[in-house]
Amino acid sequence: MKYSLIAIALAAMLAGCSSPATRDRLQIQDPTVLQNGFSATQSQAAGAVTPQWIDTYGGIKRGALLDTIQGRLQALGERKNNYFGEKAQCWLNAASAERYSRDNWGFVEEALVQANRLTTALETGQGLSVDNPELRTASVIRPDLWKQILEAKTSPLFPQCQEAQRLTACSEVEMIHAGHEAWTRNFNESQRLVDAVEKGLPGIGTALGACTPPVAVKAVPEIPPKMTLQADATFKFDRSDLGGMLPAGKAKLDQLVRDLKQVDDVTGIRIEGYTDRLGSESYNRQLSTRRAETVKRYLQNGGVSTPIAARGRGKDNPVVQCNDRNRQALIDCLAPNRRVELEFARGDAHRPAQQKPEQWQSEQTQ
Repeated sequence: MKYSLIAIALAAMLAGCSSPATRDRLQIQDPTVLQNGFSATQSQAAGAVTPQWIDTYGGIKRGALLDTIQGRLQALGERKNNYFGEKAQCWLNAASAERYSRDNWGFVEEALVQANRLTTALETGQGLSVDNPELRTASVIRPDLWKQILEAKTSPLFPQCQEAQRLTACSEVEMIHAGHEAWTRNFNESQRLVDAVEKGLPGIGTALGACTPPVAVKAVPEIPPKMTLQADATFKFDRSDLGGMLPAGKAKLDQLVRDLKQVDDVTGIRIEGYTDRLGSESYNRQLSTRRAETVKRYLQNGGVSTPIAARGRGKDNPVVQCNDRNRQALIDCLAPNRRVELEFARGDAHRPAQQKPEQWQSEQTQ
């Protein structure tokens, strides 16, 4: 196959028969393409064939290579369903169309090499690039459309939107294809391809819009009906004040404060402190009350505005019964009884009915 300077010269001469208005609408960036008749150059700058180009493209068997790349692309399966796979297919489509129209300018070979490059990169996972090539047989046209395509390709939604990737990849290839037609001075065909691209550009925006991630719904924390804080893990031994509160206890209450601020159905909180059976009834009642009141103040100081009732229950309602003779063993065994319990009243009609906050408040005076 030969790619002669004579063919370029003849095309430039015939360009005088094309509509200047159509040519101008293409906003052709290459000044050599705008020359026509005998004033047209036949230089390398105008796209003349070079030995290097012949070395790269001259020996390509177009039909065989097209079929081979198409088979390799299909074999990729799901791995081709992205911008690069779609672009490789669009290059094959453009090569096939120009081959069918008996284009002998070299565009078919250039398109096949691009399709082969992308297919190989997908096969190996290396060399993938979103950049577009500068082809000898294509001139840059309609920079305004290229700008719109680039804006779509750089959208943060683009990587996750397969349809937008497909439309963008094919728009790029068709713009280069149209640039080839302009390079051959077939301005009418170039304009036809450009019109199709321009008509399809809104579809890219629509596809991107369809890929807009849903607004993240903030997870509402689940407040349990009842929460138990082991006193030994919340306060230092025999302490009930804020200074005697342990880091682990503060961390649990800090999390509770954050959770309560994110829900709107907790209508009241009841806090009850408990001790084990060791010690006097009076002392245990006072210790359990102070611990319940400290937890209450901690929540309020953290910004919890829900009504809170606090009371001490002393050694009431033991969780475990222990009969160890060794005092330390007995203390260890009775640990579950030393606790602070928090119960939450809910305004949700779907939850079991619980005591109302005002009932809890009245208990403090009993």
